[in-house]
Amino acid sequence: MTPIYDVNIHVLVITVNQSIAGVKRVVGKAIWIEGGTRSGKTNALVSQFWQWLEEQIVLGKHSSQDRQILVLAGNDDSKRDIGDRLTAKTQAKYPISAKTTIGFIQDEVLLFYPLLIEKLKLPAHFPLRLRPETEQELATKLWQPALERLNWREIAPSEYRFVRRILDLLQLAAYSCTPLAALPEILTHGFGAAEHGEIFACVESLAAQWRDWCLDRGLLTYGIMTELYWRYLLPHPEYQRQLGDRYWTLLADDVDDYPAIGRRICEFLLDRGVLGAFSYNPDGMVRLGLSADPDYLFGLKARCLHDDSPRDRDIIYLDSLPTNLFTDRQAASIQTIVRAVLNPGNIVTLPDSIQSIETRTRGEMLKRTAEAAIELITSGKVAPGDIALIAPGLDAISRSTITDIFDRAKLPLASLNAQLPLNSDPGVRALLTLMALTYPNLGQLTSRDEIADLLVTLSPIYPPQTPLLSEIDPVRAGLLADYCYAPSLSQPRLLPYANFPRWDRLGASATKAYDRILVWVERMQQQQPSPLHLLNEAIGYFFQQGSYLPFDRLSALRELMETAQHYWQVAERTYSPAEYLESAHQITAQFILLLRQGTITANPYPVSQLQPQDRAVTLSNIFQYRASKRSHAYHFWLDVGSPLWAEGGAATLYGANLLLQDRVGTVWTEADTQSSNELRLERILRDLLHRVNDRLYLCTSDLAIDGREQMGALLTMVHGIGFGS
Repeated sequence: MTPIYDVNIHVLVITVNQSIAGVKRVVGKAIWIEGGTRSGKTNALVSQFWQWLEEQIVLGKHSSQDRQILVLAGNDDSKRDIGDRLTAKTQAKYPISAKTTIGFIQDEVLLFYPLLIEKLKLPAHFPLRLRPETEQELATKLWQPALERLNWREIAPSEYRFVRRILDLLQLAAYSCTPLAALPEILTHGFGAAEHGEIFACVESLAAQWRDWCLDRGLLTYGIMTELYWRYLLPHPEYQRQLGDRYWTLLADDVDDYPAIGRRICEFLLDRGVLGAFSYNPDGMVRLGLSADPDYLFGLKARCLHDDSPRDRDIIYLDSLPTNLFTDRQAASIQTIVRAVLNPGNIVTLPDSIQSIETRTRGEMLKRTAEAAIELITSGKVAPGDIALIAPGLDAISRSTITDIFDRAKLPLASLNAQLPLNSDPGVRALLTLMALTYPNLGQLTSRDEIADLLVTLSPIYPPQTPLLSEIDPVRAGLLADYCYAPSLSQPRLLPYANFPRWDRLGASATKAYDRILVWVERMQQQQPSPLHLLNEAIGYFFQQGSYLPFDRLSALRELMETAQHYWQVAERTYSPAEYLESAHQITAQFILLLRQGTITANPYPVSQLQPQDRAVTLSNIFQYRASKRSHAYHFWLDVGSPLWAEGGAATLYGANLLLQDRVGTVWTEADTQSSNELRLERILRDLLHRVNDRLYLCTSDLAIDGREQMGALLTMVHGIGFGS
């Protein structure tokens, strides 16, 4: 692929002596820091920047006083972490701009959108970013005529997945700086499926149709914004001049998690004389298969080799910190464990600090694992924050099972980025039912069970107790829903509690709470406020603005309000004024159905815990745990007999491997899949084994959840426990 810009500028390299992590180095125009997990790469980046400040390095007319420091990171958690470290180190004396690569692109496109309007002759809309769930809904509507005639089953199991795959391909193409027009050939050749050439051609045309439709309305997705950036904004002379003058230093942490466009941004800044420092983890690559192109980003290492340098002066290699897990020198090391797992049949002697929990069924395994963790805590040996339960995948049953056991033991358990459906929160369900009660012609969206759920949720006792209690308990709520709810397609209603013949058995507190709900609903039915006003009023009236709610409940309400505000903003863009007024209640119905489908999760911005999670036991899947860069004294690895440890699963998007820079134009074979899975498993093992300090429990069951025998690669580790003793 040809570069989108051609810059050949010679910049004088100024070097000074410096010391990082006790190693004498020479500062150049770019520094490459490479090391495994927990090797101190981020600290080295911060130290490198501090050294530049101390030495007052200035290239040409550049000044550290009037230019910004651009900090790029692999994800939001890392961005906040390194941003906070730099701010604390410099005492906030220097302007630091910390962003993810995609966050940087989004901000740049929004800031310089007038340039794009002028260049592409776009309508002068203020740009509005679409959320993924709204993107899916609108794209499905736009493509409905094509979906009815296309044989999408050739490449997707359902219409929903077909739409999602096209949207993902548009995004992956943009991240890899690949024109949409190249997709049909790449997919046809890469999958070795010439018979699907027609459907792949439609993928390109539908993606282009969606992009143009969005731009006509000022709607932007991550994929569309990235395509606008690499095709039009980055090559724009005026933008290049502004970007080159804005920063004097670039610190890029975890470049192994950046998409290909990230290298283009870094190289452009380096070509403009910006000082650069990059960190790379060969055992990381957490986002490979989603958007990252680590091999392509590894090419930045060459920018740290200078012609005047006889050896790799600007390449720093760091070793991972040793852990107490492998103090027994007679037992296997991390390297020998990885080799044994990748070569089934080899058995290694594991240290005594690695133990196993083996059961017949998966349910029993979950129970014994949770009980073992609880026993460690109650014995006083370990604090809850020192334990992590990690699984290759966490289904609703396993998450609920473990959560219930910890709840009964009254011990804190924090699900790391659980991303539970927003509709799983009772407060959200109640508010959606309130909307269906308030507006006419939405009666089909209410039921007796939903009314009973509403009555329990909207009658909390304040101040709340533990567990949370309601004035109307489930039994009374069921009776009231049976006798005091009048269903109707046009306008369902709540009736006075006296409609229940034995209302005297409800109790004074329950009848008072029910009256409070009834009066509020009748007032809203008469006023017919806008949906956003209705939700805001309801949260203030029934939940006291969330002042007494725990963090997860408050988070769900915040996400509901953000989602609703976004949804109606998009509706105003996609309907004409007359259509918008005529379809008001239909839009409300679509919003309720969208949330009830469970596609929206409670992750409001900014995401931050009011109480630190390190006081609770961490429950997470592999992907989220590795992305969070956490480490714990005690690990419990669940389902180690599962093949999911070696498979990409949901962490690999359709066609992602075909759009890697070193794979474009080549066929993806079964051997490539096997090799990719082995490399992923090797990285996972190295990464996780460096994130556990004292003890590791390998938890497995003979039978999987579907009753099949477990034969996963990690069983080699289980067989090595006690071997040779």
